[in-house]
Amino acid sequence: METRDLFVSVSPSRAADVVIDALTVGSVSGRIVDQYTRSADGREMVVLIMEKYFMRTSNRATLTMIADNFDGEGRTKVRLTGSGGGSGAFMKFDWGAGASFSGKAEEVLEQYRV
Repeated sequence: METRDLFVSVSPSRAADVVIDALTVGSVSGRIVDQYTRSADGREMVVLIMEKYFMRTSNRATLTMIADNFDGEGRTKVRLTGSGGGSGAFMKFDWGAGASFSGKAEEVLEQYRV
């Protein structure tokens, strides 16, 4: 499992759109599993769950993104967690699939990082 936290200058919805475009457009195995958005009083939260097949683990890894602008400072907090790439019932080592998945999402959000 690999978790990364960062702040970006775009809305939670825009951050999710950027990640979705980067990880699904042109990808054979990247897909959205679920997306949940909640808005109230000018605040927004997006929970995005994606998965992708990684050949090095012969398994699908997941990326969970939670983005919100609850702190009221004009920025969005993004939490990225890559997981699920291990194979077998007891082997939790994912050969870097989780880190690769969350790292790619962080990389595409870098241009908006504050």
